[in-house]
Amino acid sequence: MAQATLDAGARASGRGLWRRATVVLLLCGLALLAIAFEAPLCPTASLLGFPCPGCGLTRATLALLRGDWHHALHLHPLVPLLAPLYFGLIGAAALGYVAGPERARPRLRFTRRWVSPAAWALFALVFGVWLARFFGAFGGPVPVHSVLGAPLRALLAPSAEPPLKR
Repeated sequence: MAQATLDAGARASGRGLWRRATVVLLLCGLALLAIAFEAPLCPTASLLGFPCPGCGLTRATLALLRGDWHHALHLHPLVPLLAPLYFGLIGAAALGYVAGPERARPRLRFTRRWVSPAAWALFALVFGVWLARFFGAFGGPVPVHSVLGAPLRALLAPSAEPPLKR
């Protein structure tokens, strides 16, 4: 009787593993389709019409994967640092999700010592590059395509035509 209970638990755990793996594969497929069809992935750019601190990173990562370092660095100068970090974090999260909550994860001893200061330094670096790009550094602001930003820009931008005088 105990063996049957263990077998049922193992089968249920296996089904959960396959379900979680399928979810991850579907999400990866959706992300690849969005990139292939050049769907606007940045909510800040799509809604507000100006680039976010990470704008250009997807295109820069794709250029980096093609081996075009010059174009990749033009699109976002921090791509050699941020792309591997992003893929590492996403990969670790996906593997942790697929493994499930019942699997024990190893604890890293160094996390409390330097990860928080490194994260703050990286945040400051990304924010600093973002601000510098607004003033023309590192290739200037990344051109963005906005769904709703055009009306917002029209309200904020000065009119090109002088008002009519009566």
